[in-house]
Amino acid sequence: MESWKIAVLYDGDCPLCRREVAWLRDRDPAGSVARFEDIAAPGFEASRYGRSQAELMARIHGVLPDGRLVEGVEVFRRVYAAVGLGWLVAPTRWPLLRPLCDAAYRWFARNRLRLTGRADACDEHTCTPSARSAAGR
Repeated sequence: MESWKIAVLYDGDCPLCRREVAWLRDRDPAGSVARFEDIAAPGFEASRYGRSQAELMARIHGVLPDGRLVEGVEVFRRVYAAVGLGWLVAPTRWPLLRPLCDAAYRWFARNRLRLTGRADACDEHTCTPSARSAAGR
C-alpha cells in the first residue's frame, strides 16, 4: 500500500522551483509521502492529468492519491504538511492571510517566467520545450 500524500507537478526549468523541490526532497528522502514530477522533462504528457502543458505551466499543481488536482498555494500547504513542515505554511490558512497569500502566489505565477529569466518560454497559447530539455539535460 502506497502512503504518498501528494505528487507535485513542477517546472524543472525554473531555478527557484528546482531549489524548493530539492529542499523538500531532502525532508522526504525515500519519497514516501511526496513525489515530484518535472513537467518540463522530455516525454512529459500533460494530458495524463486532463490539462494542457500551458495550463500546468501557468501555476503549480499537485495530484492527490485519489487523482484529484489541487493548485496554487494549496499545493504548498499540502506538500509542506506531508513532509512535516506544515507549521511553516499554517499562516497561509488563516482567514486574513489566506486571500493575500493566494493573491501573491497568483501574481508570482503570472510573472514567474520573467522573474526567472525565461520570459520567452511560453506565450499565451503554448509552452515550447525548454532549452534544458532540448539540450538533453
